[in-house]
Amino acid sequence: MTGRRRLTLVVLLAAQFMLAVDFSILNVALPVIGKGLGFSLANLQWIVTAFALAAAGFTLLFGRVADIVGRRRLFLVGLAVLGGASLLGGLSTDPLMLMIARVAQGLATAAVTPAGLALLTSSFPEGPLRDKALGLNGALMSAGFTTGAILGGVLTDLLSWRWAFFINVPVALAVLLLAPAVIRESRPDERPKLDVPGAISVTAGLLALVYGLTTAGDKGWGDPLALGALAVGVLLLIAFYAIESRAAAPLVPVRVLKRRSVIFGNIQGLIAFVTETSLVFLMTLYLQKVLGFSPLAAGLSFGVLGVGTIVGGVAAARVIARIGTRATLITGGVLQAVATASLATLGESHGWLGLLLVATFAGGVGNMLAIVGFMVTATSGLPDDEQGMATGLATMTQQIGITMGTPIMSAIATAGIGAASTSHAVLHGVSVAVIVNSAIVLAGAVLSGIFVGTAKRKKELV
Repeated sequence: MTGRRRLTLVVLLAAQFMLAVDFSILNVALPVIGKGLGFSLANLQWIVTAFALAAAGFTLLFGRVADIVGRRRLFLVGLAVLGGASLLGGLSTDPLMLMIARVAQGLATAAVTPAGLALLTSSFPEGPLRDKALGLNGALMSAGFTTGAILGGVLTDLLSWRWAFFINVPVALAVLLLAPAVIRESRPDERPKLDVPGAISVTAGLLALVYGLTTAGDKGWGDPLALGALAVGVLLLIAFYAIESRAAAPLVPVRVLKRRSVIFGNIQGLIAFVTETSLVFLMTLYLQKVLGFSPLAAGLSFGVLGVGTIVGGVAAARVIARIGTRATLITGGVLQAVATASLATLGESHGWLGLLLVATFAGGVGNMLAIVGFMVTATSGLPDDEQGMATGLATMTQQIGITMGTPIMSAIATAGIGAASTSHAVLHGVSVAVIVNSAIVLAGAVLSGIFVGTAKRKKELV
């Protein structure tokens, strides 16, 4: 790895870490923000939903736009918008001003994340160097989610919720100053055309899907509006596939959508993000409702999970080099599944905290092996001119997984808790959801073993 590549990696990782922090930093601060700006309790969730809609809905579109206008250019524009939106959010004086800032933050995230990943994959040749870069990227992103949860509580308690926004501004400025000198522009030799019908259908479909998921998490899976939005989202995504199969210059070529490495790599990524992010929610319920921890203490307890993800991300490239991507996906999934299943044995005394810390550390390692394996699988075998599209697909998978996980596991846990609100009932509901979570992870590992391996054997035969 040359000196220039190291600088490129540092700049790109700093941006991705900031984006990851931004996902979770407001979670602890939401009640304080609502009280300070006059959000009703019913509308408080829109602070999160507005960001999620924009970030997930536009990520595939912006991934392709990056291929057209240049990845570095979109990366820098997105960072500038993110810095400005963060400043606006910190200065907000009413709900409308804050919501505009959150939508702008989501759009900036949808632009920066796939563009940054495409710059990463195109700056490092396929093989050990790219695996190492993706491993470090995954480690810092997962560490960023954990850091955001902790940092949000610390900043809100010691300073103000406004600093949860302001903290992005100096980081964005630093990256904007360094990036033009360090990162080379990356774009195809022939500029592709934008598939407008495909862009409209997939963006609208993703918006409807994410809205349905967040509404279901807030109002329950039987809510007519949630079910209607989910149905519309599925229909629009089916229409997107039909459009792509006939388009002269498709947003995502059907041949790419049919690649087993893309399909099952993204399925494994979806499972990894659905299960680990929702596990944090389940363990937050356990720590606060069963053990009686404060929100800040609960957030600090996840520090060991962050350490596990860093260890997994740093080790992932070496593991892939030694045993291969397919075996890494299986190993990571099995490790995460076993660690998660052990959490179903948690009890109501503080003595069980040791098991929680050990299991979340091990699960974090396994989860990160699976995530890096997913990124390597989903972006391998594709030319540089399609890396923006490939990373856009991978980022879309990540965003949807983060959005889906908590509503799904919340519904399972709530069904297990029932009408009672005692600590024993909460523990039962959490245990049921943990078992389901572990089973999903194990199913993903099995799918990887069957289909990713089959794709590899076919490629070798050819």
